[in-house]
Amino acid sequence: MTTSDGGHTMQSTNPYTTDVLDSYETPTDDEVEAAVERAVDRFPAWADRPVQDRCRILDRAGDLLEDRVDEYASLLTREMGKPIEQARAEVEKCAWLCAYYAERAPEQLADEVVGTEADARTLVSYEPIGPVLAVMPWNFPFWQVFRFAVPNLAAGNVGLLKHASNVPGCARAIEDVLHEAGVPEGAFQSLLVGSDTVGGLVEDDRIRGVTLTGSEGAGRAVAEQAGSELKKSVLELGGSDPFVVLDDAPVEATAEKAVTARTQNNGQSCIAAKRFVVHTDVYDEFVGAFEAKLDALTVGDPREESVDVGPLARPDLVDDLHEQVEETVEAGATLALGGEPPDREGAFYPPTLLTDVPRDAPAATEETFGPAAAVFEVESEAEALELANDTSFGLGASVWTADVERGERVAREFEAGLCFVNEYVKSDPRLPFGGVKESGYGRELARQGIREFVNRKTVWVQHGLGEERE
Repeated sequence: MTTSDGGHTMQSTNPYTTDVLDSYETPTDDEVEAAVERAVDRFPAWADRPVQDRCRILDRAGDLLEDRVDEYASLLTREMGKPIEQARAEVEKCAWLCAYYAERAPEQLADEVVGTEADARTLVSYEPIGPVLAVMPWNFPFWQVFRFAVPNLAAGNVGLLKHASNVPGCARAIEDVLHEAGVPEGAFQSLLVGSDTVGGLVEDDRIRGVTLTGSEGAGRAVAEQAGSELKKSVLELGGSDPFVVLDDAPVEATAEKAVTARTQNNGQSCIAAKRFVVHTDVYDEFVGAFEAKLDALTVGDPREESVDVGPLARPDLVDDLHEQVEETVEAGATLALGGEPPDREGAFYPPTLLTDVPRDAPAATEETFGPAAAVFEVESEAEALELANDTSFGLGASVWTADVERGERVAREFEAGLCFVNEYVKSDPRLPFGGVKESGYGRELARQGIREFVNRKTVWVQHGLGEERE
């Protein structure tokens, strides 16, 4: 296995205060090799444990999260600027995920008996495959990791985590929680390594699968490497989710939801609504309500309960978003609100509203990761659907209407993995999560997610060998 030299220092920085929070030693090549060996050595014993035992451990992990919600929420807020109320909700959601799989995994992994021949017993079993590598992002530092770790550990796999380099404290905290709950050493390990180490791990024959949540570029690189090694991969990449407002939508309530859909997590979500496609009959009313509600948001210290929008996770993300906004305005869009980084400490970008957005402008064609909304006016339901699907992405989509039957019909026409009617797109442990087109492939969560990294083994047991058949 080829990795980076390692042995350097990784720092976490508070994006609100710009203070360095902590420094962590990154592992050397030899230490990474030892971690892979531990995973390989631990796998057989962990896989052989009854699924109920594994699930009891994961249930305890959920209890620990519940007991320490405030502690871990504060860590999320310090390392990536998530507003504290949302940070608590993230930790609580991870606890829910643990409880969900603790209850459901035994049934989801149970043998499925299939009737084929009268004198044979045929079944499909779901068996673990070994060490799985997870390359995870910073925007939901606990949730993204737990939704990989919990189903895979329940299934009997062991995990290696390469977390984002700006949230090493979260990576260590997750590892500690799982170990304290009873996950044995080696069954889940956090490697504080840079992205240059990922390729060597993906190519390592001992790693049996890889899952990545991140950018399209990172996804393509991992998919190419995993494919060349004939290795299973799951990718959850970017999104440019449409938020379609039909002519009969209740405007005030829809605008309220639109604000949350665009600015939750400071706008840094793959499934955030990014393109607001609005019927001309309600366009002016919606834009007016949307702008007023965006303008009323409180921007500031994410530790304060009253703050709606905190800083972006890093200063370079502010630069990237601002460049997209400026280029969109240069392309002909109208800047209705925001659009200028404030002169203050911290990685802040204001809630921003762009109208009259050309369909080839960056805010229309690229993923915008921050609180910037692009609004498009359409004259019909058909045009709304055409514009909603006019994107290389296909993660989430929502439609808003007073007629739920109409809404479901439109939702079924979306080219996306997650389609919602009168609700903004969200993840739920009970439902599969993932996208199509350049938003990736494979699914996380629910029954589908726990079965991604397993051997779906066909077992045929023939009765009566050597006996005459009547």
